[in-house]
Amino acid sequence: MEKNRCKWVSSNERYIQYHDEEWGVPCHADKMLFEMLCLEGQQAGLSWITILNKRENYRNLFADFHPEALIEFSDDLLNEILKDAGIIRNRLKVYSIRSNAFAYFKVKSEFGSFDTYIWSFVNGKTIQNKRKTIQEVPTETEQSRAMSKDLKKRGFKFVGPSICYAYMQATGMVNDHSVDCFRY
Repeated sequence: MEKNRCKWVSSNERYIQYHDEEWGVPCHADKMLFEMLCLEGQQAGLSWITILNKRENYRNLFADFHPEALIEFSDDLLNEILKDAGIIRNRLKVYSIRSNAFAYFKVKSEFGSFDTYIWSFVNGKTIQNKRKTIQEVPTETEQSRAMSKDLKKRGFKFVGPSICYAYMQATGMVNDHSVDCFRY
C-alpha cells in the first residue's frame, strides 16, 4: 500500500527517500546542521531536488562540510571548485561555504555548540504545526526572520528568512509535514 506523503513530494526516488528519512527529523549534530545551512544557501533560487542530486558532489568537493577543513580552502581552490559542473557554479555561493565556516567557529566559541545556538530560535524544541495543505505553509516566519538577521550579523551568507525557514523545516526545528502525511 502506498504511503500518504506531503503533497510537495514528487515521484522522484531521491525526493521520496529524503522526505521519508531526513526532512523534518530533529537534527542536533553540529556538522550536519552546518552542512544543511550551507546546502540550503546553495539552493537559493533553485529547486531542492537540484541540490539533492548534487549533494554528494558538494560533500566530495567541500571536505564533507568539515568546517575545520573549509577554513583552510584557498581562493585558488575555490576557483578550481567553481569549474566543477557537479555543483551550482555561482561564485558567491561557493565562497559563502568558506565564510560560513569561519562564522560557524565564532558561534561555537560563543555558545559552546552550533546546535545550542541554532535551536535557540525555537527555544530548543520542535514547533509542531498542523498544516492541512501546502498552501498553509509560510515561506518565512517570525523565527526564521530572527534567525536570518542574527546569522547575517554573525557573518553567515545566503541565509535570508525564506532560506532559514526551509532550513528549519529540513532540520526538524519545525514540523511542517501535513497532518495526513505518514511522517506527521
